[in-house]
Amino acid sequence: MLENEVFSSFMLYGTLLILKMYLIAIVTGQLRLRRKAFINPEDAIRHGGLQFYREDPEVERYRRVHRNDMETIYPFLFLGAVYSLLDPHPTVARIHFCVFFLGRLVHTVAYLLPLRAPARSLAYSIAQLACFSMALQIVFAVISHW
Repeated sequence: MLENEVFSSFMLYGTLLILKMYLIAIVTGQLRLRRKAFINPEDAIRHGGLQFYREDPEVERYRRVHRNDMETIYPFLFLGAVYSLLDPHPTVARIHFCVFFLGRLVHTVAYLLPLRAPARSLAYSIAQLACFSMALQIVFAVISHW
C-alpha cells in the first residue's frame, strides 16, 4: 500500500487533517474549562455550578471550526480514497491533496484569529475546488467505464 505513491500521499494529508481536527477538539475542551462555559448542566455543576451552564463566544468559534471541518474533511476522505483508486498521476493527485490540506489550514487560522473577510471564504472555496475536481474525475471515470 505504501508503494502506491498516490495513496501514500492521500494517507499523509488525510492523517494530518484528522490530527488537526483532534487538536481543535482538545483546544475546545480546554477552552471550555478555562472559560467555565459548559453545554451540559452536569458538567457545569461538576466545575462550579449551574451558572457555568452557558455559551461562550470564543468556545463557540472553536466549535464552528470543528463543525466546518467535519462538513468538509469527511467528504474529502471519501473522495480522496476513491480518487486514489483511479490511478491519477502522482503529482496531480498530490496537488489536489495538498491544496485541500492548505485550504483547510488557512480556513482554520482565518476563523480563529479572526482574519478579515474574504480570507476564510477564499480558503474554503479553494479547498472545495480540489474536492470538486476529484469528484468530477470520479464521475467521468465511472461514466466512461459503463
